[in-house]
Amino acid sequence: MKYEVGDDIIVVHSQDEGKVIEIINDKMVLIEVKGVKFPAYMDQIDFPYFKRFTQKKIVPEQKKAKVHVDQVPKEKRRDEVKVADGIWLTLFPKFETDLFGDDVVDRFKVYLINRTDQGYEFTYKLNLAGATDFEITSDVQSFKDFYLHDIAFESLNDNPSFDFEFRLLQPNKYKADFCEAHFKTKPKQIFQKIEELKEKNLPSINHRLLEKYPDKAYLDEGLDFSKLTSVGYKVYDAAKAKQYLDPARSVVDLHIEKITDNWKGLSNFEIITLQLKEFEKWYDLAVAHRQPDLIVIHGVGKGKLKEEIHDILKTKKEVRFFVNQYDQRFGYGATEIFFQYT
Repeated sequence: MKYEVGDDIIVVHSQDEGKVIEIINDKMVLIEVKGVKFPAYMDQIDFPYFKRFTQKKIVPEQKKAKVHVDQVPKEKRRDEVKVADGIWLTLFPKFETDLFGDDVVDRFKVYLINRTDQGYEFTYKLNLAGATDFEITSDVQSFKDFYLHDIAFESLNDNPSFDFEFRLLQPNKYKADFCEAHFKTKPKQIFQKIEELKEKNLPSINHRLLEKYPDKAYLDEGLDFSKLTSVGYKVYDAAKAKQYLDPARSVVDLHIEKITDNWKGLSNFEIITLQLKEFEKWYDLAVAHRQPDLIVIHGVGKGKLKEEIHDILKTKKEVRFFVNQYDQRFGYGATEIFFQYT
């Protein structure tokens, strides 16, 4: 192995100096440069003193004339430019060599990278197959990275959902109290990303969770709503809003013929869009009425609608759990959702 942990290195394309902090495999190492850790291929780094001792001097070095202190020009200070482009979830693959000598991904190292000028408290959950597999609450400072955990490559077959809730470390009355962000992926997408990494010689899979922390949405208590009521708008007391809601349903049928009569000319994309919109409507009403459960009939078919609904449910904090099991009334064509409220 050319490098060992603790070796001083230099990044070839930027000439930045750093250190080797972990050996990933025989082709990659994890390095730290200016406080940032990231993987690099062996041909992307070099020893800082390697060229000094190996390059031959073609022209003899001429003796330099003496320069007095008052003749030395002052060097302009170059401040490091930090680009704020959001909060990122980054997956660094760790490769192993299989029996056939091929490099295969054994696991991913999962990092939260904060490239903003704010620090955040965050709660993170990894959900596999609809159940929480890992959970942590911590904070990440401005322009810092946070190692979350390793995830085995085979776990990506369980439709992982990386779910985050962020809060400002320094509260701002003009900013939201909290915000959520999610990253869901499927095995096919991960396989494609890995092939892209190999082809383009890239170090990681990156997903931007949040570009900008949201502002607070609020209404001024002093607003005069008389102009709205005078032209026909209904304005309700928020404390009594529940009595004005549409009644909820305990069973919702999402077959397209139950939603609209004019569906025969619609494309598959337009059909599933209408079905998901109908699902969101009845889901929101069920939560608003604080129903204990809700049955959604999606049919069997190719399973696309069921898959989309299950992916949505994995991100909903009100969902305690959901099941898609045989029922005498619906066969396997329905999912029952059980809610929890705090």
